[in-house]
Amino acid sequence: MMERKQRLETLRDELVERIDRYRDHKEQRAGPLDKDMEEQAIELQNDEVVDALEREAEDELRQVMHALARIDGGEGELCEVCEEPIAGERLEALPFATLCRDCAEPR
Repeated sequence: MMERKQRLETLRDELVERIDRYRDHKEQRAGPLDKDMEEQAIELQNDEVVDALEREAEDELRQVMHALARIDGGEGELCEVCEEPIAGERLEALPFATLCRDCAEPR
C-alpha cells in the first residue's frame, strides 16, 4: 500500500507541475494575436489543445487526490461500490483506481 501511495504522490506532483506549465503557457499567450490570419488560426488551435490537455490533467489530478484520500481513510484497496478488494494488477496498471474491474465496466 505504501508503494502505491508513493506512486500516487509522485503522480500528483507531476500533474500539478504540468497544470502549472499549461497555465504559464496561457498567460504568455494572453497578448494580441499575430496579425497574419493563418498564424491566428494556428495560435487559437494551439490554445484549444493546451486547454484540453489542462482539463485532462486536472481530471486525472482529482482522481489521484480521491484515491489518496481513500488510502488515508484505510479504504484504498477496496472498491467504493461493492467494497470488494480491487485486484492488485488493476492497481498496478491504474494506481488511482477506486473501482474494481466489474464495477468500472459500463453496463
